[in-house]
Amino acid sequence: MLDHVFTDAITALREAFEAALLERQAFEEHFQADVLLGDLTWETSYGLPGEGLPPRVVAHITFDWPTWSQTAYRRWYLEEVFEDAPAIEMEIVFRVQRLKAQPAPAVFLAVLPADSPPIGSEPMRRAAPTVEIQYATDDGDPHYAIEVSYEGLYELAEETLADGQSRLLDEHFGALGAWISSMLVRLGDLRLDYHPADPDDG
Repeated sequence: MLDHVFTDAITALREAFEAALLERQAFEEHFQADVLLGDLTWETSYGLPGEGLPPRVVAHITFDWPTWSQTAYRRWYLEEVFEDAPAIEMEIVFRVQRLKAQPAPAVFLAVLPADSPPIGSEPMRRAAPTVEIQYATDDGDPHYAIEVSYEGLYELAEETLADGQSRLLDEHFGALGAWISSMLVRLGDLRLDYHPADPDDG
């Protein structure tokens, strides 16, 4: 595995999800590199276990490692100069789907706080919700979904870069994983009417 602080953060979050017994969604994980700009992007999705496909509630996680972060990290690594802290740009999207009725955003915002707990030094901020309607090709009942996203920036302290065992990353992303898990449970506990999971994917 590539020895890099960005992949260390990914590993720390994966371990937190595994400890919470969340279920990674098949074929939903991607690690991509922008060949023109040099940015790295990691995307994954986790849901509550045993819900079938698609799950009722799911969290989509996106981490971006921009070129300017790599430049700052490389300078620290080669020259031991720490000026601009490299950072991971984070987005967490909570999605509730397979709904039989159009969702009222207030119901979901009541259980999703305006800010996440601090991840490092700063919390992630909640954005406005989005409601989606999907019509079946066989003229069946529509499926509704709602998404609420959080965005933030995780600045890497020099101690984190120097810590070969990634102790701070384990603490910070372990806390992020635990928070995501608790939000999924809150959403899953809402009393809502759902369409059944696809029997072909059971």
